[in-house]
Amino acid sequence: MSSGKVFLGVLAGVAAGAALGILFAPAKGSKTRRRITQKKDAYVDELEDKYNDLIGSITEKFNGLRGEASHMVKNGKHKIEEMEAEVVSSAKGKI
Repeated sequence: MSSGKVFLGVLAGVAAGAALGILFAPAKGSKTRRRITQKKDAYVDELEDKYNDLIGSITEKFNGLRGEASHMVKNGKHKIEEMEAEVVSSAKGKI
């Protein structure tokens, strides 16, 4: 599932929760609006933190994979050079 879809799902959930909160709120309108604003700010902060954690996690994994790929390329290149030297050595012995 893409992070865009997750973000939209969370955003829709927040909007639905806010709408239900307004409909069933026993407090005055000004108090209710203040509470909604505070909850919205808390949800936005929490969502931002989760998004930043997700991006950080993806970046760490990417950097780790990039390092592993670089290591594999170096090892592969070294093995190819060894095999090439063996082939040349073997060919010289037969000529």
